[in-house]
Amino acid sequence: MRDLTGRVAAVTGAGSGIGRALALALASEGCQLALCDVDEKGLSETGKLLEARSAKHSLARVDVADREGVFGWAEQVVEDHGAAHLIFNNAGVALGATVQRMTIEELEWLMAINFWGVVYGTKAFLPHLERAGEGHVVNLSSVFGLIAFPTSGAYNAAKFAARGFTEALSIELRAAGSPIVATVVHPGGIRTAIARNARIGSAEPDVISLEERERLFDETARTTADQAAQVILRGVKRDKRRVLVGPDARVFSGLQRLFPTLYQRLLALAAKRRPTGIV
Repeated sequence: MRDLTGRVAAVTGAGSGIGRALALALASEGCQLALCDVDEKGLSETGKLLEARSAKHSLARVDVADREGVFGWAEQVVEDHGAAHLIFNNAGVALGATVQRMTIEELEWLMAINFWGVVYGTKAFLPHLERAGEGHVVNLSSVFGLIAFPTSGAYNAAKFAARGFTEALSIELRAAGSPIVATVVHPGGIRTAIARNARIGSAEPDVISLEERERLFDETARTTADQAAQVILRGVKRDKRRVLVGPDARVFSGLQRLFPTLYQRLLALAAKRRPTGIV
């Protein structure tokens, strides 16, 4: 999809971070926007930014873990905008907890948003994209969908699952000769609020302050949300099936390909040296 002008793009998690940056970048490309988030305040702020650009858009409070809510939103998007051409399944949350100490409820909470939210968004919009005769499904995985990190087992599970789901869809669409393209995106460290808003497992020891966690994240997150959005849209316009965002994503992708098991030993050694059990 080389030209996005006049296309209708739906974005989940558009109240902040990459979702907001995608909305603004898509508006600059001439798209109509259908945006959702559970954070109504953040979503309203995104809407105001779009109003200043005179971009046609609609806003909806949607919990991507709610299947009926997502399917209902997809129908509303087509009713409001006349069609749907792109869906960006971006909404996500984070949990810091070891596999041993995380509760099943904490795992289910994260999977409902980070994995099932991707599935619901894809399944809800795909028929509308097919009816439009062209389209693009863009699902956000992570560098954590390429390699595993300690204390991120739940996040890894969801992001690896989103990757496999999207890659299978991409193969199926190609085999069927479909005009729809599916892309999986692997951002590295992006300067958004996801780390600041991350939950820490209820059974994890309280060994690091929120301020220290934020400082550590800011030291490693080198890519801005605006930069990430531009990389993602370049990938969409080139019909790329995989998009790596940030130099760290490229490094970790190469590390996994070259040393698929050795990297685990290296990360285990690094985890031992950290003053906290939360990575």
